[in-house]
Amino acid sequence: MITLKSPREIALMRAAGRVVADAHHLAAGMIRPGVTTGEIDSAIERLFAEKNAVPLFKGVPGEVPFPAVTCISINDEVVHGIPGDRALREGDLVSVDTGCRLDGWCGDAAWTYAVGPVDSHDQQLLDVGQDVLQLAIDQIGRKRYWSEVAALMEQLAEAAGFGVVQEMVGHGIGREMHEDPQVPNFVSDELRKDDIRLEPGLVLAIEPMLTAGSREIGILPDHWTIATVDGRKSVHFEQTVALTPDGPEVLTAGVGSRIID
Repeated sequence: MITLKSPREIALMRAAGRVVADAHHLAAGMIRPGVTTGEIDSAIERLFAEKNAVPLFKGVPGEVPFPAVTCISINDEVVHGIPGDRALREGDLVSVDTGCRLDGWCGDAAWTYAVGPVDSHDQQLLDVGQDVLQLAIDQIGRKRYWSEVAALMEQLAEAAGFGVVQEMVGHGIGREMHEDPQVPNFVSDELRKDDIRLEPGLVLAIEPMLTAGSREIGILPDHWTIATVDGRKSVHFEQTVALTPDGPEVLTAGVGSRIID
């Protein structure tokens, strides 16, 4: 069941979103060749502790509990990468996904960062991924149903020659990280049958995942990391967005910036 949020509840989610944005500012400032994914994760874990925020990812059940406060996925890794000793290299595409709960309310965001200069095709993948997310944010205040937005997202990605991952979708968010509804970045018969009405109070974690080649994905032996089956690169962009009477508001505003304001 979809739960619409009141203006007071959205304000509390905005505070959680600000902490998530701070985490991304911290990560963006650390991303350079030689830095390990574990170092980035540890820094964000310390930040959450300083802010009295509870990390959402650490301990999530699975074949093995997720061991970190961030998912850090590199190149062909789409999502759920486990931070560790792997050092970043120039030309890598690094997706950082993290979330926290503050005073009972959640924020969640992901961004894909370039490590130094990247080639023109990788830059196009980054640009289109951001454009697909921004299109969704712009359109949820203009359309009546999510399927209308999802169709535009899918068209934009595929027109550029990129694949849209279909096994992983966005989600509602509030007191829990994952709430109804599921929020796909493509149109399916299931979505047409059970569409999402776009109305004030709806809060969504919108998160398109694009691939440079085939959209097919698989899970690696660590039980968590999901990667493209063809080894081509991928990007992941996510913001927590509230639909208000005045239009959409990005509650994790500032994610993706290297400047701490």
